[in-house]
Amino acid sequence: MATKERPPVPEEWVLRIADVLTELPECTTEPAWVGTRWQVGGATVAHVFGGEDQLFRITFRGELDEVMAFEHLGPPYFRAGWGANVIGMLLDDGTDWTELAELLTDSYCLVAPKQLASRVARPDP
Repeated sequence: MATKERPPVPEEWVLRIADVLTELPECTTEPAWVGTRWQVGGATVAHVFGGEDQLFRITFRGELDEVMAFEHLGPPYFRAGWGANVIGMLLDDGTDWTELAELLTDSYCLVAPKQLASRVARPDP
């Protein structure tokens, strides 16, 4: 059985994600094995890609209790099949980009070296 082509993530979406992440200290953008990823200090902050099912996904890091909470919320969230602290989210025309920006900022702060994460302004919980 032949595998389906993975669709490229709409450039507008990649740019929206990059607008959030490249503003963070030393966060870089690079091509991933599929899609695009953002890293800081060698750690992946987020990875966006199209799937063989023609859906678009982004994965990012979260606190362990958040991973379980998002998993139980169901779509558009899912638990990735790798890494204990990886949260996945389906992207589509209804994506809440403000919420995603907050989640990506949290992901950065979880994986960035402390001296970089301390430079990021975050809303009070």
